[in-house]
Order: sequence, then C-alpha cells, then structure tokens
Amino acid sequence: MSTATYVFLAAGPGVWNVTAAFVGGLIVAGALIWAVRVGMRVMDQESPRPTPEQQPKLPDGGAVREMREMREPDEMPRVEKGGSRLMPYEIHHSGSRTCEDQKRKRWLPGSSGAFGSGGPGHV
Repeated sequence: MSTATYVFLAAGPGVWNVTAAFVGGLIVAGALIWAVRVGMRVMDQESPRPTPEQQPKLPDGGAVREMREMREPDEMPRVEKGGSRLMPYEIHHSGSRTCEDQKRKRWLPGSSGAFGSGGPGHV
C-alpha cells in the first residue's frame, strides 16, 4: 500500500461525513427547485389576474360612509298566568324599528359605571 492509500484511509470517516452532507444538500436543493417548478405550473393553469379596468371603482358620489341610527327595542310579549311559555321561534330579533329620538344615550352623572364597580348605583 502506498502512502496516499494510508492518508485516504486515515481521513475516511470525515470524508464520508462530508460526502453524505453534500449529497443531502443536493437532494434538498433539488426538492426545492422541483417545488418551485410545480408551483409555477399550477399558477399558469389558474385564471388570469384582473386588469386595471376590471378593478372595482368608487361610486360617483364618493366613498360610502357609515350610517348610525338608534334602534327601538321590541318588548318581550307578556304571558298571562296559566299560559304556555314562549318558544324560541316565537321571539324575533330586537331593535327592528328606527327610534324617533336619534340622540346617543350617555351615562348619567352620579350613576355607576358597571356592575361591581363600587359606585352607589342609580340614584
């Protein structure tokens, strides 16, 4: 055996590790390239993107603004004594009518902020 063979055998385990890492890197790089090409093929099969003329436009009057209104609550129907209880399908959504008074309700001075806040409550 020559000296070169001994050098190669002495460096053997390190060479195999480097070779395995290089081959693993080639496999990962190949998988990434394959994934990009598949993605490009899928994008080519999709419908084309809308042109600027097909984009939505603002109405002639400008942007539509939010409208606030106060709604009047519907009262719960009363059940007489001995009558049957109300079923869920007999109750409809609350706030179905526009209220005549459109002023926002504000907190009253001296009233509590919320349950358990420590205030004296409605006085």
